[in-house]
Amino acid sequence: MSDKINENNNNNNNDDDEYEKYCYLCRRPESSAGPFISLPGNFHICNTCMQKSFDTINQNPMQFMDFSKMQNINMSQFMPFDDIPKSQKVKKKKEKEKPEKEEVPLTLENIPAPHKIKAMLDEYVIGQEYAKKCISVAVYNHYKRVITNTMDDIEIEKSNMLMLGPTGCGKTYLVKTIAKLLNVPLAITDATSLTEAGYIGDDVESILSKLLAVADNDVEKAEHGIVFIDEIDKIAKKKETRSRDVSGEAVQQGLLKILEGADVEVPVGSGSKNAMTPMTTMNTRNILFICGGAFPEIETIIKQRLNKQSSMGFNAELKDIYDKENNIIKEVSNEDLREFGMIPEFLGRLPVLFTLDALDKDMYIKILKEPKNAILKQYQKLLELDEVLLEFDDSAYEAIADLAMEKNTGARALRAIIEKFMLDIMYEIPRDDNIGKVTITGDYIRGKGSPVIELRGIN
Repeated sequence: MSDKINENNNNNNNDDDEYEKYCYLCRRPESSAGPFISLPGNFHICNTCMQKSFDTINQNPMQFMDFSKMQNINMSQFMPFDDIPKSQKVKKKKEKEKPEKEEVPLTLENIPAPHKIKAMLDEYVIGQEYAKKCISVAVYNHYKRVITNTMDDIEIEKSNMLMLGPTGCGKTYLVKTIAKLLNVPLAITDATSLTEAGYIGDDVESILSKLLAVADNDVEKAEHGIVFIDEIDKIAKKKETRSRDVSGEAVQQGLLKILEGADVEVPVGSGSKNAMTPMTTMNTRNILFICGGAFPEIETIIKQRLNKQSSMGFNAELKDIYDKENNIIKEVSNEDLREFGMIPEFLGRLPVLFTLDALDKDMYIKILKEPKNAILKQYQKLLELDEVLLEFDDSAYEAIADLAMEKNTGARALRAIIEKFMLDIMYEIPRDDNIGKVTITGDYIRGKGSPVIELRGIN
């Protein structure tokens, strides 16, 4: 009898090694619910369900059964803990062996100079010269400040940045490119899910949790990183609201201490604080914060400020003088941002303010041609695997740029346009092995013609 029990236990242990564990209450696997609390009898429960159970007991006290009076009772007889059949279990993912990379510590000698950082950005980001200069200098100065750690009479303050630009102009892509080019811990987060502490949503400390996760939970490494907060305009102060602004002004106030520099209690691996989440302390003094947002309709506020001096007379400015200005956002000031809904204390902690230009037709064409990972080059690579040459003539570039300007959603429109006219080509090419070259024309993109197809062996 004992041999059978030992055999069953060995089989269960083998199953645990091969299949994922499931929470007895919520039925989520360990890969999505996080680490489990394991109890005798093959009973597993996730941290969230355990916390909910504690909260329920505290809020609704009631008389429970006294199990001390019940002897020699096997609870698993009427409470099957592991009641999920193998056919419904998910096998564990095999961990891939990561190649060990020798991390070279940053020193004053090996930090890329601003012009080198900008040169690397030029290979991927088209235009936006001023924005690339600002970010290159900020990253360079930030790590000089961190490495030297000068605490003499002259203390170098960090220069947090606020970038403005219309949708699709490359704000997020600019920061993502820096993260890819430089060996620095950089976390990209979104401000739309942030709420004041105590409300449903992520606390402001979740921003630092993501940076800590990027740094492999190395606090010292995370304290020297960079954080990009996207969609920062979504936490603007709500106008004409009578309720508490838990996702607007309250979030700005919660970010004040993080932006300036303070010791912050950060949950490890979670977006909010609770009793089941381990905490650690991070100092944000050496963390560089970059905030970005589109700030829709701020152009109207800028025009109103610029037209305050308009009046009647020969020397008066016309009220519609700025209506046809595409890049009016470059005239933005802190006064306009306060009118938009950003509190003065928040703006004071973002001293570097710069804008990105709206994309014009020439920039659209350059985006299609020049970047290393341009979307047209990606399709050329895909067809090259089928031994087919894909080319675009000049009229095709202009047609794509015209359609993108009509959509008025920035560079994001390029992907949708190209996916539409490339669908039939990507569908038909693999079925005919005689096709050797395809040339895309402007008429085909406008729906007035077809691509030029050349067969193999024909000159």
